[in-house]
Formats: sequence, C-alpha cells, structure tokens
Amino acid sequence: MTRRKALKPRIEERPAREPRLSAAASGEEARAARPPVELPAGERPAQHLPVILTVRPDEDYALLDSGDGEKLERYGPLTIRRPENQAIWPRRMAARAWDGADAIFTGDMDEEGAGRWRFPNTPLGETWPMRQDGLSYHGRFTSFRHVGVFPEQAAHWRFVSSLVEEAKARPVRVLNLFGYTGLASLLAARAGAEVTHVDASRKAIGWARENAGLAGLAEAPIRWICEDAVRYVEREVRRGSTYEIILLDPPKFGRGPKGEVWQVFEDLPYLLSLTRRLLSDRPLALVLTAYSIRSSFYSLSALMAEHCRGLGGRIESGELVIEEEGAEPRALSTSLFSRWVHQ
Repeated sequence: MTRRKALKPRIEERPAREPRLSAAASGEEARAARPPVELPAGERPAQHLPVILTVRPDEDYALLDSGDGEKLERYGPLTIRRPENQAIWPRRMAARAWDGADAIFTGDMDEEGAGRWRFPNTPLGETWPMRQDGLSYHGRFTSFRHVGVFPEQAAHWRFVSSLVEEAKARPVRVLNLFGYTGLASLLAARAGAEVTHVDASRKAIGWARENAGLAGLAEAPIRWICEDAVRYVEREVRRGSTYEIILLDPPKFGRGPKGEVWQVFEDLPYLLSLTRRLLSDRPLALVLTAYSIRSSFYSLSALMAEHCRGLGGRIESGELVIEEEGAEPRALSTSLFSRWVHQ
C-alpha cells in the first residue's frame, strides 16, 4: 500500500489591518473633504450684548445653594447634590442641608467625568417624574453627573414656544440639532411647531421618545433622527429643506453613530454655514448654546454675525445663568449663547 504524504496545512495570510485613525486624524480627514465655508453677502445684523438670560426658582426647579465646587438643586420632589466647577464661592446653607440630599454624585469633578450616584435616604431608580411648564418628562441619573435636563435652557425653550405661538396661522418648522432628551422639541411641538429632532445617540433618542409619551405627545409631528448632526444637515441642504427656527446645542467633543468626530472649534463654523442655508425665506430664529469651552460670548456673537449677514433682525449674545433661591441670591453661570432673532 502506498502511503500518502501528509499535507501541510495551508496558511492564508490575511492582509494587515490599517491602523485605526485617532479622533483628531479622523476629524481632520472629514474636514479636508468638505467644501470651503462660504459667508453670505449683505450687512451683519445689529449685535446686542451682553444679554443675560436668567432662570429663577419655580415649582419645577430651584438652585437651592451653591459653593465650594458643588451645587444643591431641587428637581421636582428630589434634592440633588453634584459638582459645579463655576461655584468658587462659599456655601450659604448648613452642612446638614447638603448631606441630606436625596441624591449625591460622587466621582470625577470634570464636566464629562464618570462617577456614581449615592442615595442617602431612600434607594432611587434611574428615573423620576418631572415637569417643565406643565409638560411631563423623566429626570434621569446618568454616570456623567447629568440628570437628563439642563434647566438653564428654559429661557430658550420659552423663547421658542412664544415665537411658534405668535406665528399663529403659518406653519413653523423647527430643527433641533444635538437634541438630547427632547424637551426643546416637545415644548416646541406643544406650541404648534413641526419638529425634526436630531441626536447622534440612539439611547438619547429613546429617552426623548419616552418623554414624548409621558408628555402626551407621542403622536405630535416630531421626526426622530439618530444621525451625526453635520451629515444630516449636509443632506438637508442638498434636498432643499428649510426651517423657520434652528436650535444648536453642541457638545465640546462628540462622536456620531458611524464614528464621525465633532470638535466644536473646528466644526462649528462649517455647521453654522450650513444651517444658515437651511433658514426659510421667513425665518424666525437661529439659536446657539455652547458649554464648557474656552471662549466668550463675544466670539460666538462675531461668528453668528458673519453667518447671518443679509438677514436683518438682531443678534443677542451673552450667558445663561441660574439664580439661587432665597435672600441675596447669586447667579450661577452655566453656558454661553448667541441667537439671531428676526425682529
């Protein structure tokens, strides 16, 4: 019998994987493929600054105290203690008020630092019922010290709602970019707007839709889009879509669902140039808010003015602040903003 020679196993060489680009390199690659930013013609709108938009205590929310790098807040039925880098002054209230909070965040003091929640009194779930100007939604404990809502934005929410209500008979389309848990979208829809809500986080979109159900707005005219904001707006420009109100609330850094990279200083001018092209022939407002960046409202105002040339109206720029409850309240600055207004 002839013995067959043992066959050597074939070893297939796989092509070497290309090294994954860093966030910086990936962002630079995407930016290199973009067309240059084109500014519109015409005069810059009049600029009004500084404008300080203040949120004061009410039954939905109150800043009870702040100081020593923390803040003590009331969200509906709960008192919450968490870090606040802007609070460099001393506290007013006694230690027992702080230590008796229903929820206390411990961990990284950085704005996006991870940590955990501690519940000294009664164990709490991830969510709890909240209201904003009569609209029901869920507050939510996250691992990054946030609670599913930014109460200082109430100044913008009420402003947008009033614009929609004053428009009366004519339809108002609102584009909400970086929409998060959806309060701006829901309040605008309740006022009568048709809303497109865009966020890159599938989880945040889920929370926003859950809030729509709680608010009784599950059937409201809101489109929920999970996509990178820049990519979505590029496509809307190609489609010829237009909106009367556009809201931008971008983070300092973020990633899209397909790995897209957002860096506010590098990408905001391009995104603003696109949103300017999405404004209808009867626009009402373009609202920009910026958190945790080394800039000033003067910078935002100058950027907004260049991209709003030829629109008329005015630009208001300044800070969003929250006023403490009680006597001699201090104002806690939370973010910068700049908004173009049609009149």
